[in-house]
Amino acid sequence: MELELERTEWNGFDTILDTTVCREETLEAIVPDACPDILRICDVEGTVCLAGKEAQEGRVELSGTVHAVLLYLPDGAEGMRRMEVSLPFTCTADAAAITPSCQVMAVPRIQEADARLLNPRKVLVRVGLAAEVQVFAPAIQQICGGVTEWEKDGVEQLSEQYDTYVTVCVQEKTFTFADDLTLSSGKPEADELLKSRAYIRCGEAKVIGNKLIFKGETQLQLLCRAGDGTLFTAEFELPFSQIMEVSGAGEDAGCEVQVILTDLDCTMDEGDGRMFSVSLGLLAQAAVREERTLRMLTDAYSTLYPLTAERKTYTLHQLMDHGEKEVTVRELMETGGLLTDVSDAYACVGPVTQSREGNRLTLTAQLNVTALYQGEDGNMGMLTRPLQAVCSLELPEQSLCSCHCFCTAPVFAAAAAGGLEVRFPVCFQYTALSGRSVAGISGITIDESAPLDHANRPSIVLRMVGEGERLWDIAKSYGTTAGDIIQANALEDDVPTDGRLLLIPRKR
Repeated sequence: MELELERTEWNGFDTILDTTVCREETLEAIVPDACPDILRICDVEGTVCLAGKEAQEGRVELSGTVHAVLLYLPDGAEGMRRMEVSLPFTCTADAAAITPSCQVMAVPRIQEADARLLNPRKVLVRVGLAAEVQVFAPAIQQICGGVTEWEKDGVEQLSEQYDTYVTVCVQEKTFTFADDLTLSSGKPEADELLKSRAYIRCGEAKVIGNKLIFKGETQLQLLCRAGDGTLFTAEFELPFSQIMEVSGAGEDAGCEVQVILTDLDCTMDEGDGRMFSVSLGLLAQAAVREERTLRMLTDAYSTLYPLTAERKTYTLHQLMDHGEKEVTVRELMETGGLLTDVSDAYACVGPVTQSREGNRLTLTAQLNVTALYQGEDGNMGMLTRPLQAVCSLELPEQSLCSCHCFCTAPVFAAAAAGGLEVRFPVCFQYTALSGRSVAGISGITIDESAPLDHANRPSIVLRMVGEGERLWDIAKSYGTTAGDIIQANALEDDVPTDGRLLLIPRKR
């Protein structure tokens, strides 16, 4: 006969993939008729905009567009010129457990971009992408907490409590931001807008009721060319505040929110070199996690009938640490000559690697830093150097760490002896979990046709308690109950002292 068990449904998400996918895209592009011939390419920078992400059977697919801006010196003309090239991209990540019902969080980034001049009217553009991909599969499990009618069948049961850290909700929201911007009085009037880049950071996220409220800001940096041909940058802070619908999470839940670009459009107003219009398309992706306490039936036996228990193994997670750690990257980039001015500088973040020595986990982000400068000869030069940002965490060896890395502010660059000095902050956003396997009972059957015979057992047994031995284990091995042993020995609780001699009564 199958016994009826108390069952609690546990809903959440399992992380089945956490990886970084790297891909390279190339495209031959023709210089527009309205633009002069290219004499020399000075700089190439890309902005990646995610258009779609889809979970399929065994794989996840990301798609979007890289908007690459080439800055070049024209043949037979003065001043820097720009040319924009759009490169569509598609990248995939494979895992056997992925199904169309999975939720996907993706953060694509440009890790490097360059271009080669094929002729004065044609260029070959190459961009390298690094996309952080996390895939969450819905997990619905039933946990057995105990037997409903245990007394009539003489069932003794052991239910234990466990804490587990669960991803309870994965949600996303698209939103837009639009504004008109004005250059400060300390900046010259712009003759042309050459480039724009956005640094996005979500600084606050909290669940209230069934709403996730998150706030942050976008630091927008513009590179402009003045009427005299000089280049200058301008920065603007664009705050945002949004509300997202979530379910199944309490107000103490931890929220990881990543905001990425789906579109960036910045234009200079006609006839006014101090006014700009900006429009941002943004996608907020949130994973909401919280600690839950589960009561699980882990052992059972009957003092009256033979009992068979079916068991299932559950993986429970414990939060070891989570948060953000910001490090400052500072480096002297040698140019081999004197500089008169640094016009622009930016950093691209590539994949993050992990290494461990005992409890010390080291996260290393690969960076490519580019600076556009003017030498003492008056010519414009471009310098790119690979750098690293290193973050150390103290975490137990059994923990697994998921990390998201990004630049939080524009790169500061200035001429220095022998080259130029760059300085900028890099943020490591991390969550570290440890997992353990727990076996719980998923079903119980008893055989009422063959009652247990206690007649041949001794009526009284003297038994010494072994080191660390539980009263439950002793009672189970003799087919009696912990309550009978406590009563027979006048114990105050069910934790007997090691080495104590116990009287084990026979179950009648």
